[in-house]
Amino acid sequence: MPFRVLTYLVLCLFLTVSCSVNKFIPEGEHLLKDVKIVSNTNASNSSKARSYVRQTPNAKWFSLVKVPLYTYALSGRDTTKWHNRVLQRMGEAPVIYSAEMAERSRYNIQQMLVNDGYLHATVDFECEKDDKKKRAVAKYYLHERERYYVSEIKLNTDDERLKNIIEANSEESSLAPGMPFSVDGMEQERRRITNILRNSGYYRFQKDYISFTADTAHHSNKVKLSMDIAMYKSSSTAEPEEHIEYKIGNVYFVSGAGLRFDDTTLTGCDTIVHGMYTILCKDNPIVRPSVLVENAYIIPGELYSQNNFDKTYNSFAQLTALKYTSIRMVERPDTALLDCYIMFERNKRRSIGFEIEGTNTSGDLGAAASATFSDKNLFKGSELLSLRLFGAYEAVSNLSGYTGDSYFEYGAELSLRLLGGIASVFVPAEKRKMLSSTLFALKLNSQERPEFERRILSGSWSYLWSKRVDTQHKLDLLDLNYIYVPWISETFKNEYLDSVSNRNSILKYNYENLLITKLGYTYSFNSSRNKSNRFERFAYSVRTNAECSGNLLYGINSLFGGRTNEEGQYTLLKIAYAQYVKGDFDFAARVNMDTRNSLVFHFGLGIAYPYGNSRILPFEKRYFAGGANGMRGWTVRTLGPGSYKNEGKSIDFINQSGDIKLDMNVEYRSHLFWKIHSAVFLDAGNIWTIREYDEQPGGQFKITSFYKELALSYGLGVRVDFDLFVFRLDAAMKAINPAYTGKEKYSIICPNFKRDFALHFAIGYPF
Repeated sequence: MPFRVLTYLVLCLFLTVSCSVNKFIPEGEHLLKDVKIVSNTNASNSSKARSYVRQTPNAKWFSLVKVPLYTYALSGRDTTKWHNRVLQRMGEAPVIYSAEMAERSRYNIQQMLVNDGYLHATVDFECEKDDKKKRAVAKYYLHERERYYVSEIKLNTDDERLKNIIEANSEESSLAPGMPFSVDGMEQERRRITNILRNSGYYRFQKDYISFTADTAHHSNKVKLSMDIAMYKSSSTAEPEEHIEYKIGNVYFVSGAGLRFDDTTLTGCDTIVHGMYTILCKDNPIVRPSVLVENAYIIPGELYSQNNFDKTYNSFAQLTALKYTSIRMVERPDTALLDCYIMFERNKRRSIGFEIEGTNTSGDLGAAASATFSDKNLFKGSELLSLRLFGAYEAVSNLSGYTGDSYFEYGAELSLRLLGGIASVFVPAEKRKMLSSTLFALKLNSQERPEFERRILSGSWSYLWSKRVDTQHKLDLLDLNYIYVPWISETFKNEYLDSVSNRNSILKYNYENLLITKLGYTYSFNSSRNKSNRFERFAYSVRTNAECSGNLLYGINSLFGGRTNEEGQYTLLKIAYAQYVKGDFDFAARVNMDTRNSLVFHFGLGIAYPYGNSRILPFEKRYFAGGANGMRGWTVRTLGPGSYKNEGKSIDFINQSGDIKLDMNVEYRSHLFWKIHSAVFLDAGNIWTIREYDEQPGGQFKITSFYKELALSYGLGVRVDFDLFVFRLDAAMKAINPAYTGKEKYSIICPNFKRDFALHFAIGYPF
């Protein structure tokens, strides 16, 4: 079909659907076509004002086409017919212009400007209507005029104790002379002072006790602020008095009595006294008393602290033996004491879970399954024991000269998580400042391929801690990996390992027995974990990792003159060990343009350097490019390093790996309908080697030319978001392929669908 005819057909379809929208618009009413906000003073105010508009037009896919509206328009008015109901449920009903909502929006925008320091701002409104097409465009014109600034700030209160606390923390104030006069700034200051006082024993203090008075001088844009702290009133008729400073009285742990607190809650409870704490049980104790005490940051005799209250909630939330937790603070009559009741219910101790998934590695299809047994309270200390058994099968293609065509993988993983850790044992004070846990893990993995058999035995000891909900630290104190290769196919050995004409040192090194002793640290931050940031227009995450291996063993061998093997490597129990240093940085940011559209950026950089006892980085630590979470124009392990090109070898995944990785991605995500989302994406990046290897021509990183070897791909994705998990299908095309030269390199100009197309199915978002 000629392109011109196709264009006409698409245009006619849109015109037909657009006209059919009118049947859902009542007579005399108008479809809200667009909302325009104009500011001649500050463009950022126009952007900010959009969130104050009460009525917005129908949503657009990728901010371009109102597909949900057109889908709704394809339906009929008779909702007794199932196809009409389905189309209306999938689509979006027309947004009918409302003069009342427009006036509310105008008022909200004007108040926004006033609250932001434009005290004499006004907003004009105009509605352009097309009665013939039944369309309306709402226009808001912002007139900010002069902005006002704070000239001085004065604190007024008759409660000297509160005044001293506030002045002692004045350096952290969000208000300062010279800053724009802002209601948001004053509200932020109210919250800050309230937090300080509630963490200083003032349990009853609320931000409503804080008020501001603004004095604007005549013929000036300066504002004098007075911050007034009202005295405490126990009731509307009571006399004002100083605010009460509360201390913690008794702390009770209540088990098996439900989460509601009333006169009958504690009836029939058995009592156990543990130091300064009391445990009330209606059934057998769930965990040891010491575990409850160690996770309670609310301490008898200390001043009440809202931070300690919140920390206790978070600490009890990580106790896997408990299902629900509730904390009640009860005032003792005629005293300044608060009794604390920490109430909790028992969780199901043991559970078994199963997982089944399909796999697709470079076109080789297979299946994987796992079964996990968990015990959430192994030693009555809320320890989490987990045993996972797993297995996988994959049909291996493009192999000749081998006895089999299947890949099997199976193994087991045993892990034990204990609350607390090094800081809790050696630095007792730290126990009251952060949530921590220690993780021990043991894993056995067996891989059986037509080319070789491989066993990996791993053992690790890690320490995890966090002081904030959005931040987490992990220290790998000991991570041992023993890689054992019991069998290698003669065909594989002759063609790739021992052949003089095709000898591959990189490949050979990774099919020898090897010991990896790792020490590492990981830091991660995610702003979305913080509830206060959950609905912000901007969210981001950062993850960094640093690790090293073999340095201690190498130092000991060098100092005491240890023996080396035929390759000149030091060994431990006749097994060579790897020595390297590795660092990774990963950043992702999401900008929410509206409720249905967002722009996501991702940047990833990794560098690993083998030295000392290793000339080549172990395969498990090398980087690869291509796949569902990186360069989606390539299948897994088929890109790079640099301008290296696979010359049709059936086994080349070792050569297509490197020591440096760079990933840059941008996605425009849009909610289509129901749980269906879509994305348009652009990926750029590659991998490189630090050293030059004969087996990887063109793969070495060079600062003067690496940018010429950046690969580029683009594509379209569809996602089904079920909240708990996401099914994702991404279709991508290569745009720039550094493995080629000339016109072939720029695939976007001369695309070859068979060569340049890649399809990926995955679970979860790529970043």
